[in-house]
Amino acid sequence: MIYIVIPSYNSPFIDDVINDVSKYDYKIIVIDDGSSKPIKLKNKDIEIIRHDVNLGKGKAILTGAKKVKELGGKFFVTMDADKQHLASEIEKLINAYTDNTIVIGNRNFDNKTVPNSSKFGRKFSNFWVKLETFLSIGDTQSGFRIYPVSILDLPLKKKRFDFEIEVLVLHVYNGGKIADVDVECYYPLKHERISHFDKLYDNIRLSFTHSMLIFQRYFLLRGWLWK
Repeated sequence: MIYIVIPSYNSPFIDDVINDVSKYDYKIIVIDDGSSKPIKLKNKDIEIIRHDVNLGKGKAILTGAKKVKELGGKFFVTMDADKQHLASEIEKLINAYTDNTIVIGNRNFDNKTVPNSSKFGRKFSNFWVKLETFLSIGDTQSGFRIYPVSILDLPLKKKRFDFEIEVLVLHVYNGGKIADVDVECYYPLKHERISHFDKLYDNIRLSFTHSMLIFQRYFLLRGWLWK
């Protein structure tokens, strides 16, 4: 069984995303991360786990990981609830998966609708993750991933968007592997985009996370002398 975990917070597109994934034989788990209007679905085969308050994307992914482990799964796919990720591309991630590997879908940004700020942000993030892991990863900001349930054993502290950086680096420090594969995506026009990324506070959180990881890597020798 392939498990698809979809974190969602006040997404107007959650039904569209679920309809897309439902075309395939996957088990869908929706994490309603404190949406102001609780998500309700007619399809009883889709599991909804609700946080009473918004806890952050990272926490939602960990909630999904715990459920997958409870159901006996070894890994799961994460998709954002903004229609950007395509269910037709999930198979590419699955084909690239091996044991204890995080697989990242490198989004095709060769599209006029992709803002320059997103392109710069990806390059900036990739640069810092390479310093922290010595790995060249094509899209460290992509939320279209496969995670092994073993991420539950990592000493993760971040619960919001900075989680997606911390989990990559700590996974590598713990002996885990990372693979990436090119995928197509849908990047909506400006008036259709939804994002809960706060350009001030989330960028501060990300900067702090990178600073912490760099300090641990080069001054405390994490990943060389200890996990």
